[in-house]
Amino acid sequence: MKYSSSLLSAGLTLSATLLLLSSCGGNNDAPPTPPNPSPGTTATYVVSASVKASGNASSTLLLTPVSLSEGSISAKNNGLQVDGGGDFIYLKENTYLYSIAYRQGGKTETHSYIFGPSGLTKRSKIFHGNRFTTFGTFGDFLITTSTGDGPKDQADATGYLPQYILASYLDATKETQTNNDTRLPQFNTENYLGNGEFVTLCGLLEHEGKLYSGVIPMGLSRYGANVEAVWDGDTYKSGKWVKKGNEDLVKTQDGGQKSSSYKRGELQWTQYPDECYVAIFSDKDFKTKKLIKTNKISYPAGRFKSQYHPMIWSVPSGDVYVFSPSFAKTMTDPRQKTKLPAGVVRIKKGAEDFDPSYYYNIDNLSGNRGFQFVYPVGGERFLIYFYDQSFDKLTNQQLATQLGIFDVSTGRLTNVTGLPTDVSDFGGRPYVEGGRAYLPVNSKSQKPAIYVIDLATGQATRGLEVEATSITSVGRLRSR
Repeated sequence: MKYSSSLLSAGLTLSATLLLLSSCGGNNDAPPTPPNPSPGTTATYVVSASVKASGNASSTLLLTPVSLSEGSISAKNNGLQVDGGGDFIYLKENTYLYSIAYRQGGKTETHSYIFGPSGLTKRSKIFHGNRFTTFGTFGDFLITTSTGDGPKDQADATGYLPQYILASYLDATKETQTNNDTRLPQFNTENYLGNGEFVTLCGLLEHEGKLYSGVIPMGLSRYGANVEAVWDGDTYKSGKWVKKGNEDLVKTQDGGQKSSSYKRGELQWTQYPDECYVAIFSDKDFKTKKLIKTNKISYPAGRFKSQYHPMIWSVPSGDVYVFSPSFAKTMTDPRQKTKLPAGVVRIKKGAEDFDPSYYYNIDNLSGNRGFQFVYPVGGERFLIYFYDQSFDKLTNQQLATQLGIFDVSTGRLTNVTGLPTDVSDFGGRPYVEGGRAYLPVNSKSQKPAIYVIDLATGQATRGLEVEATSITSVGRLRSR
């Protein structure tokens, strides 16, 4: 299988209904300096930059420039060093900044930062938690989740363990950490959708007091594939949850590497790629779920290696939009490859079901380019991070290098112009202020820089230049 695919980072993107637009405007137009903080408040811009040392070692530093739209700043012998690196998340109306290191199969390391009279400072506590594949915020909490082995007392007769959601909760105000072990409800993901497959979550969105999350079917764990399983020597013959004709998809030996590794007896990746589910939980502890389903799009997740990028976001009107890049197009077996184009659907304000009247085909809008990230950028607009080609031509090391602004109210997609022709990657989620999006852009031939994107026209202008190997995030931190 081929992969492609961070909340600030990632840490993580839309045949016009009627029209594909390219905006115009002079590349030399100077964007205005962003407005100062409101009277009586204090804030600082924060740019995280990576500097490569000898060998493959690198350091991440937090810089505090005066402006994002002009000038330059160096990360050499400057800034506050970040021990954990990784994704950067702002909580509590941008009064806390968290850095959380994503280490694939390893444990996480999390640090937090505040801004005050002494400038940008690191708080004293360091947290270590479970590996994570997605994250989000809810009130005071930063929540990370992944799917992993459940309690040992739930093992089947063979010793296989069911797959559970492993969640960690960091309380920004109290500086405490809680995991969903014996102190919080356990979340068994086996047969979660009624088809025998286990699932993982993608995106954690606080909305109208509830927690919304995309539900991603992962195939059959050894626990699920073992239900009523029949083996003939080393050949898997049948099982309750294996679709007829898919018996050969069950692995007969261990194999794969890293995020593509698998175990004997597992059916890797879903047998149901043409469905999209969203779970609505009554609170942050994943209680009282309601599952809603649509067959208009595939599952709502962007992917890069083991990490799942959120595709579910709300807008100021109160509506929730759910995107699918149709990542299942990358599957090599046609039984697991989706037939659905990339698209977007809606859950209207106050509703708990998909709006049957709303759908846009993003493949048509974009010229069949795959996309990696989607982020809200104010009003009814989203910034989409596109690849320069379709999913079926991508590898697991490629990153998005193009941008588009999608207006969910009109179905109009505007290509972003003015970017370097040799973009290598973008530095996470954009910072939005005054009708403009500020986004780190790394290119092969120029120094990293913040680009200022006019959200009305799609014109991008080079702003703050950073002396560093790359820029990984941008935002604004307020004093408490």
